[in-house]
Amino acid sequence: MRYDAPLVGGRLIKRYKRFLADIVLDSGEEITAHCPNTGSMKHCAEPGSRVWLWDSLPSGAAAKRKYRYSWEWVEIAGRYKACINTARPNQLVAEALAAGRIAELAGDYQILPEPKVEDGRLDFLLQPQQLQEPEVYVEVKSVTLLDNPQPLPRLDQPQASDGWGSFPDAVTARGLKHLRRLAELRQQGYRTLLLFCVPHEGITRVRPARAIDPAYAAALAEVMEQGVEVLAYQAQFYANASGLELGQCLPVDIAG
Repeated sequence: MRYDAPLVGGRLIKRYKRFLADIVLDSGEEITAHCPNTGSMKHCAEPGSRVWLWDSLPSGAAAKRKYRYSWEWVEIAGRYKACINTARPNQLVAEALAAGRIAELAGDYQILPEPKVEDGRLDFLLQPQQLQEPEVYVEVKSVTLLDNPQPLPRLDQPQASDGWGSFPDAVTARGLKHLRRLAELRQQGYRTLLLFCVPHEGITRVRPARAIDPAYAAALAEVMEQGVEVLAYQAQFYANASGLELGQCLPVDIAG
């Protein structure tokens, strides 16, 4: 996924009202930007953090927007980039599916976004061209919570971050519903898969955030026993803040 122009750098002053962030651009101009993330953004909204913004002016979209800029990336602990725009994980997964870059889902599929299910929608339905193969329902979740992020260590200090990323970063009734739906579809004969998209350079392994949402952690273990598959893939950030793409597969530890 490439942006229509490189992102604009700045420093976060504060995030507030969930959808807004005050930022000082590298040019010195102070602006208010749209924050495309309604979650808690734990560890991702620290005042003073380095941030990168999408400028809607080059695309011609600015005339239709209240806020010219949208917040896209943030630097965690002065060392790791993370994408906080919750629309990007689905875009990254869609691109990777179309290109066959997710090995566990590679094949001759028709990819349908946002298929309807009994009580709402999931993110993708993969319909195989070979009729003997099952259809695959895929739900995507974004993981940006790095446990215990640490700044760059001094030469006389060991690196304290162990690379654990956790989901969710707040209690998620919606995420729990999606797990239950995947399990029900699996029992009906479909292949079902939960894919953790990790747009965070510091996260190298993923686990459920048991201390934040124990019900979700318990349900995740339960649906895996029922046949729901779970994967995690990390996003790679392009140089010059020009884009990102889905990269390597990461380990998932349900007991971690």
